[in-house]
Amino acid sequence: MRLFGSERIANIVDRMGMKEGEVLQHSMLSKSIERAQRKVEENNFGIRKRLLEYDDVMNSQREVIYTRRRNALYGERIDVDIRNMMTDYTESLVNSSHGNLSFDEFSYETIRHLSMEPGISGEVYEKESAAEVAAKLLENVQNSHKRRVDTMVSQAWPIVKQVYETQSATYDNIAIPVGDGSKIMQTVVNLKKAYDTKGLEIARSLNKSITLMMIDEYWKEHLRDMDDLKQSVQNATYEQKDPLLIYKFESFKLFQEMLDKVNKDVLSFLLKAHIPLRDVQNDPSRLRQEQRRKTDLSNMQTSRSDLVTSSGEPKSQAPVHVEKRVGRNDPCPCGSGKKFKNCHGAAE
Repeated sequence: MRLFGSERIANIVDRMGMKEGEVLQHSMLSKSIERAQRKVEENNFGIRKRLLEYDDVMNSQREVIYTRRRNALYGERIDVDIRNMMTDYTESLVNSSHGNLSFDEFSYETIRHLSMEPGISGEVYEKESAAEVAAKLLENVQNSHKRRVDTMVSQAWPIVKQVYETQSATYDNIAIPVGDGSKIMQTVVNLKKAYDTKGLEIARSLNKSITLMMIDEYWKEHLRDMDDLKQSVQNATYEQKDPLLIYKFESFKLFQEMLDKVNKDVLSFLLKAHIPLRDVQNDPSRLRQEQRRKTDLSNMQTSRSDLVTSSGEPKSQAPVHVEKRVGRNDPCPCGSGKKFKNCHGAAE
């Protein structure tokens, strides 16, 4: 009665003089409550069905992201995913530039995002199709990435070899700093795998680390954007449009933009990746610190030598003479008979 009874039924009960808690039995009353309950349940079912349709959009996106993240976490298909990122991003860059930007502008965009020249001439860019330009750009990106990997491996391999041969019983993993010029991240590599692959495991670990970091960062932003989108599309009902349909279109655009950001930042880091090295001998700050340390040590040694004679016995210190202080009203020590404040103490 409290949930599904109408005001009409409540008025009838009041006129009949029934009291609180009294049992009501009538076929008309039961049918009325049954109809109201059916309407409420149908309304709730429609709400749940609508929410499920919104969730289906997110579930399809979750499957894509979680598959990529799982591949990066376990490293089974990380190399394939990196190649797919290169293909997707080069095609996206060329499709947005070809026919819209000049060759100089296209070269600038390539340098800005990938830190490399496009590797093609202006004549090729203008005459050939977007697919052919994207294929040549992809080849140059792959070659640039391979050169970066070879450089990092050649720098890290001697250290990995030394640590494994001398301290393999102590350490299982080794952390290698890798930077792109603006930030540095620690790449944890299994020491035995790095030794067995002669340093190639460093590149695979870097691919895993940077992919996981970018996916986690942009996926969280994407979830917030999707929540805002779900709230904003509800206003489409005032325009007699289907909010769910608009939600599907806009969410696909947001998801594609998120994937482009992930691909761009992952490739940008990998194509700029290097192991930061510092030449200690030529570092001015380190030279100054080393010189200061040597000076402090020499001063300390000199002080110690002053305390010890050539025969090895400590030097005797000269006695310290403390003169008696003359008060201002005392007789002046010069013998003039005047007070000290009127004689030699007048200047103090």
